[in-house]
Order: sequence, then C-alpha cells, then structure tokens
Amino acid sequence: METLATLAATLGPRNCLTGAEDVAPYAVDWRGVGGATPRAVLRPGSVEEVQAAVRACAVEGLAIVPAGGRTGLAGGAVLPPNGPPSVVLSLERLNRIRDVDARDFSLVAEAGCIIQHVQEAAAKVGRLFPLSWGAQGSAMVGGALSTNAGGIRTLRWGNARDLVMGLEVVLPDGRVLNDLRRVRKDNSGYALRHLFLGGEGTLGVITAAALRLVPALKRVETAFVAVPSPDAALALFSRMMESGAEVIAFELLIGRCMDIVAKNGIGVRVPLPLGSPWYVMVELAAAHPAVPLREMMEETLGAAAEAGEVLDAAIAENEAQRANIWRIREDWPDCARREGPSVNTDTSVPVSAVPEFCARVERALAERWPEGRLFALGHAGDGNIHVSLGAPPGMDREAWYTRAREAEPMVNAIAVELGGSFSAEHGIGQMKRHAMATHKDRVALDLMRAVKRAIDPEGLMNPGKMLP
Repeated sequence: METLATLAATLGPRNCLTGAEDVAPYAVDWRGVGGATPRAVLRPGSVEEVQAAVRACAVEGLAIVPAGGRTGLAGGAVLPPNGPPSVVLSLERLNRIRDVDARDFSLVAEAGCIIQHVQEAAAKVGRLFPLSWGAQGSAMVGGALSTNAGGIRTLRWGNARDLVMGLEVVLPDGRVLNDLRRVRKDNSGYALRHLFLGGEGTLGVITAAALRLVPALKRVETAFVAVPSPDAALALFSRMMESGAEVIAFELLIGRCMDIVAKNGIGVRVPLPLGSPWYVMVELAAAHPAVPLREMMEETLGAAAEAGEVLDAAIAENEAQRANIWRIREDWPDCARREGPSVNTDTSVPVSAVPEFCARVERALAERWPEGRLFALGHAGDGNIHVSLGAPPGMDREAWYTRAREAEPMVNAIAVELGGSFSAEHGIGQMKRHAMATHKDRVALDLMRAVKRAIDPEGLMNPGKMLP
C-alpha cells in the first residue's frame, strides 16, 4: 500500500510494522482477548510524526486505533473483530518527561510515558503523582487519560481527569490542539480537554499532558482489617474520615478473594488468619512527618473494635509489610486468572449504597447461578466495587461465558437502580457498548454522537468503541 510505504519512509521501517509476527502483539491486550489484525502498527516518535500518520491514514480511509501499554480491561486498544481496515497507532516512543516544575506542582509528560516513571520523576523533586493502580508499571499516560483511569487513591485525589491541567492532542484532520497550559483557573470557554479525557481515542490522539502533582507523603500508616460485613466496613470508613487523618485509600474485599490470593499468590503473605467474611485495606497519609498517624489509626481501630465493626487488624510495621498488604490488592487480577474464568464487572454506586449493592448482588447471583463463586472487591471509599462471578472448578471459559453471560447485565442494572454507573474506571471500549445502549441517558448519547460527528466526521478514530 502506497500510504504505508510513505509512512515507512517518514517513521522509519522499524516504526511502520507490517509483518505478521511484528503486529501480532498489538492485536491483543492484557485480557488475552484479541480482535482483527491491524494492517500495520505505526510507532511515531514525535508529535509531527503523529500528525503525518493521522493525515496519511485519513487520505487512505484507514481507521486508527491508538494504543499505549494495552493494559485496559474493556478492549479499547485492540481492533474490533469486524471493523474497517485499521492501523494501530502505538504511542510507546513518545515517552519523554518534557518538564517538571516543583514550585508549580506540575509535570508535562508525553503519552507514551509509563505511569510509574511519571511517579518517579515527581518523587525526585519531592512531589507525588497520586494516580496509582496495579498496572502502573506498564500502563502509559495516554491510555490512562483516555480511559480516565481510577485506582486506589481516587478517594483522595480523584480519577485521572482530576489530575490533568492541559493536553496536547492530534485531531482526526491532523491539526494539533495545543492546550498544555498549567493554570489552575481558565474560564475562557469550553474545557475542551474533557472531551478527550475518557474519550478512549475516539476523538483524537493525546500526545502529551500537563499533570498536577501534590506534596510527597512523609508519613504513611497502612492497616489490613477483618470486618464482619460491608455495613461494618462503611462504619469504619466514617470513623477514619472523621479521625482528622488524611484517608488516601479504603479498599473492601470479600473473604473468598483472600482465599484465592492465599492459594494463587506468589510471595504474598496473608497479614491475618483467614476466616473473616470481609476485609478492608485502609491507608492514612500526611505531608508532614510530625502528624501522629499511628495514634490516629490505633485509636480509630480500637473504637471500631469496641463497637463490633472490626474483628481483627494488622497495622504495617515497616515498608515491606505495607507493600505486602498492597500486593494483595494489586496481584488480585493475576490470582483470579489462575483460578479460572469469570464474568467481570466495573460498577460504582454512592458510597452509602455499597452495603445494599453488595447484598443485592450476592442474592441475585446466588439465585440464578448457585454453582458460581462470587468475588467482590474494590474501592469502597469511592463506591467502585468490582464484582466477578467465577466459574465452578473445571468449567472452561467458553462454557462459563455461555452459561453466565447475563451476570454482568444483572449487576449493572442493580448499580444503576441504586444511582450508580455500569462503568466506573475501566472505560467502555468494546466490552460495555451494550450497557451504553441499555443504561445511558438518551439525550447524553445524542450529544456524544453529535460531538463525534463534529470532530471525527469520517469515523476513523478508534471505531467500534464506546458509542453503541
């Protein structure tokens, strides 16, 4: 194809991949689920090269699927099975930290920067980039912003969009929207960056972002707590929030999840004897070393224990123990995969509705699929609970998905009935388009389609994603 030959000359032959073995890794993501094979994989190394690639593809009518670390869980960075002729535009070579400004508490990073590298760059100047989740060692800035990633610290600092001050975006016609200003206040019209944050690459390609930093954490206290119920967990959450300490993470997981981690986790130590129906991970932090976090943690847990809200607790005594507690949460996806197939969800409800949500979901799934195994864990502090229905031992993926494919719509419906969302932090991608059609407000869908037509009239940006 003449276009690919031109792009090979522009990007270099090593950055315009067309061989079957070269493009194969870009046809699948972390889930191991693939789609159609791209015509080519383009790996631009500058904004100008992204522009050239986008313009060339527009002339040829080739659709573009932007990709970063491909750690997403909704199929947003791989081609749909029956989509139009497409190329993958990998941002992995756009990986420079352009600027770090400690006094301004900001950092400008290109889309291909790995999240952990951004965290490390911030730490070198005594600052913290607070976005954090299990895939931060391979996930990239562009993907995180395009999916509005969440994680364990959303409770304190919000999702990815809350940490962005400005963006640089290559539009479908090849123009560059340069909005990398790092001001905190700007009322000069529509906040255009929010069209692309969470837009999953359907409106343009994020190439760089101005990110907000916060003071480095000088004191951290982390506890692993056994609780009798989600109601008790929520009571403990209220106590922690009222303690005067800064609560930066509050995770909830059902006891069965701990059984799976103990069985399948590699090098993970269980902090407490197993047997509790539910567990909580809570982390307090302070930017000043003199804040008495340990005393706050101990007093709050003691009061909760007296009230019957806490059954047992282990407070990390050092960084190794703290890291071990968070490994339980971060390694859960791999532990669950080793256990067998499951139908997964990504829902959120108001924090106060978490106990009712958990109870209703548990009843509904047990009545319909008594042979299934309920797994529930997530960010109780912001209402984002991930429910999975695991297959009985010995059942393969295809058989279980055929048997229990209605589990996800059932959980989604309960979340929406409680005033929540069917997609909390993983995005829509290919996997949740059916839920968009069922649950998204009709007027909201009309507006989203109008925006898509206005910015990408040819429909070449990440087709088959988000919009039903």
